Amino acid sequence: MNATKLDWYKYGIEDTFDTLETSLHGLKISEAHSRLETFGPNQLPEKKKDTLWGLLFRQIQNPLIYVLIGSAILAVVMGKIIDGFVVLGVVIINALIGFFQEYRSSKEIAALKKMVPDTTIVIRDGHPQTIQSSELVPGDIISLESGDKVPADIRLFEVHSFKVMEAALTGESVPSEKTVDTIADNVPLGDRKNITFSGTAVASGTAKGIVVQTGIATELGKINTMLMETPDPETPLTRSISRVAKSLTVAILLVGAVLSGIALLRGYPVADAILASITLAVAAIPEGIPAIITIALAIGVRRMANRKSVIRHLPAVETLGSTTVICSDKTGTITKNEMTVRDVWTLHNEGHFTGTGYDPAGNLVVNEYSNSDVPDDLQELFIAGILCNDAYLRNKNEKWIIEGDPTEGALLTSAIKAGIQFDNIRRSYPRNGSIPFESGHKFMATIHIHTQTSGNVIFLKGAPEIVIERCNLSSQNKKAVLEVVSHFAQDGKRVLAFAKKEFNGTATVDFDNVRDDLHFIGLQAMIDPPREEVKTAINKCHNAGITVKMITGDHQTTAAAIGADLNIISPQGSISGEHLERMSEAELTEFASSINIFARVAPEHKLKLVSALQKKGEVVAMTGDGVNDAPALKKADIGVAMGITGTDVSRDAADIILTDDNFASIVAAVEEGRRVYDNLIKSLAFVLPTNFGEALILLAAVSFFPIIDGVPLLPMSPVQILWINLVATVSLALPLAFEAKESDIMNRMPRKPGEPLLNRFVIFRTVLVALIITGTGIGLFLHVFIRETDAGVANSIATAKAQTMAVTSIVFLQIFYLLNCRSLQRSIFSIGVFSNKTILPGILILVILQVGFVYLPFMNSLFGSSPVDLYSWLESILFGAVVLPVITLEKWIRNTLHKKMLR
Repeated sequence: MNATKLDWYKYGIEDTFDTLETSLHGLKISEAHSRLETFGPNQLPEKKKDTLWGLLFRQIQNPLIYVLIGSAILAVVMGKIIDGFVVLGVVIINALIGFFQEYRSSKEIAALKKMVPDTTIVIRDGHPQTIQSSELVPGDIISLESGDKVPADIRLFEVHSFKVMEAALTGESVPSEKTVDTIADNVPLGDRKNITFSGTAVASGTAKGIVVQTGIATELGKINTMLMETPDPETPLTRSISRVAKSLTVAILLVGAVLSGIALLRGYPVADAILASITLAVAAIPEGIPAIITIALAIGVRRMANRKSVIRHLPAVETLGSTTVICSDKTGTITKNEMTVRDVWTLHNEGHFTGTGYDPAGNLVVNEYSNSDVPDDLQELFIAGILCNDAYLRNKNEKWIIEGDPTEGALLTSAIKAGIQFDNIRRSYPRNGSIPFESGHKFMATIHIHTQTSGNVIFLKGAPEIVIERCNLSSQNKKAVLEVVSHFAQDGKRVLAFAKKEFNGTATVDFDNVRDDLHFIGLQAMIDPPREEVKTAINKCHNAGITVKMITGDHQTTAAAIGADLNIISPQGSISGEHLERMSEAELTEFASSINIFARVAPEHKLKLVSALQKKGEVVAMTGDGVNDAPALKKADIGVAMGITGTDVSRDAADIILTDDNFASIVAAVEEGRRVYDNLIKSLAFVLPTNFGEALILLAAVSFFPIIDGVPLLPMSPVQILWINLVATVSLALPLAFEAKESDIMNRMPRKPGEPLLNRFVIFRTVLVALIITGTGIGLFLHVFIRETDAGVANSIATAKAQTMAVTSIVFLQIFYLLNCRSLQRSIFSIGVFSNKTILPGILILVILQVGFVYLPFMNSLFGSSPVDLYSWLESILFGAVVLPVITLEKWIRNTLHKKMLR
């Protein structure tokens, strides 16, 4: 017995029975148990979860964190216990923030398991039995009916009006009508009409079938395997931080070695020479940057939550801002996954509907005139759509819900928009029989009693070519109808034709009565339309330099029509999954950039497309809501899932979840991501000059300052440097995370994926401001130290006062520089002095802390500071203010040069 075939849809019914060695009486119980041992349980393996300790440890697996830990340990070894524990405290706080943000560990495999029902009725030993779904084996005979979840991949051998909702797996927006016919050709998943797939749901009808695949061998299982094998991508931010950390590590080690050598050559004791290197490390390492980055991202998370986006992983905030391509699933993401009648047509009138989805808010525009009376022939068309219909539409909690087939639900919505209440019509025309829709005859017919005339009327709806052949139409009218049908089909719309036959007395609905001589009523054309706000959102993406690609399991004609409506421009047109399957990896990588509409795509194709785009250097965001999207969501640089209609699998595989299922929220998230990145650059441009400036101060002091009474003269001690780095710098940098977005933020091209975090501007600004800090700190220290010693003050007291004033001047220099960093291009007056309400409180808190640093006795003991008079404060503030004119001039020169280049 062989159950490893992947093409069961090509097998005839008898061949399937023979291959799986089963019959209509089902397997023997003993044989079923034997097969369970052979094939294993019908369940999906679950990936090993992170322990809480493992999750916490992952937060410190970062090169910059390693540098901080190393410097802290070295400081403790050298006896600088306070310095070491302060740095370790920063590491712990940063790790805890990341830990709590990512506490929701990945559950995508567990979610997949939930999609499979717990129990199933099978035929074994000729009798129906209820068993656990996990005990199903290939060869089991199973029955399905409306509302069931399909527990395995099943080859059907008997169907009755059987339709299955496969949108979560294939992307199809309407139920898939199933048959038992053998399929000879290779066809994509959505066209395998004789197979029902594990994890899908029965929409209507009944069926019987043979279980052909279970567990990981099912199509759902293949997605599970892809999820487990797909690694989590490294984000641009983590790559940039890693490069910065490595560069800083190398630079600090080299400069530290040079500094130790200089100290030894100048006569420093070995211990003091090593201590000088440790002091340099404390100065040069931006201890506050991990906390600043983590908190800035966390603030972005909160802001995004207010804009309907829930962030599952912190770096995703920044990654979305660097996105160059958005690959979006069509059904349920770009569209609402709610069929909507767009056009109605009769031989004498035509109409167009506004509004989308099942919500009957919208208007009928008849013959280009809105709010006009509905002509009789169109009213008859809507009545036919109501009566030849098994669906029901209800308003539940202010949301319109369809019970039944989505296509039939759309017909009810169109009638309500036209002012016709379907409940009243159904009471006036009680049903007396029906012919259910079958793929063999492609129509549905119902017979009704007209309560006023007591006559009978048959209404028929179905495929236009079938209905037309049964109507008494002239050749000219038939041609006109077919031309309209062709026009609707080219627009990607699904077209239903309606007809009727009236009887004066009692009649029955049978195939003879609907074979011919029917009166043609008209056409209703429907589509799963784009959300109303999506077109604007896509245009904003284009303005931001982001390419939007639509990837769907739906038909190529429908996808192309939706793409054209939304201005998703595809230079090479659209392409099908079948064509993708024939492409080599190199061809796919080449074509992926030039094609923006992909139709009839299988889950593995989506994964390959994302990989191909990433090989081209793109930062890829993948949006989606179905199970079929999950592997690509995980592979993408940023996975964006739908929170309402999305499956558990897609939500848990994603980095971002849109709580309103609104594609337009992507634009808000991209905007927020760019704002976060901008503010991170502002924070770096603010923080790094302080570290570099402090390092230059120490390098100059060790190289040129005298050794007095065996003690090296330093403008700042290690603990004072920590005060500046951790208290002053961090407390001022954090308000930058709340800075408003720049006005042109969504009119810029995405930054290049390989662009370093320390770009040329950040490096230039770092060097410029670092030189100002160096000049300010050394200049004021020497000025005060010489003045005090000349006045007869002891060296130790003079040093404490000079160091206190040097630290205070750098703190105020940071305050003035912060105001300039609020915008890296414009002046503070153009963006609004009070537009960031956290800036002034941050400055006030720092000034209060600095007053404590100067006057509180315990802080004097801890930091080696000393009280100073009012004149000394003014002197320190004046030295710090020198940064204002210099940076203002630098901005003016840079903006002037930029404007000249644009000319």
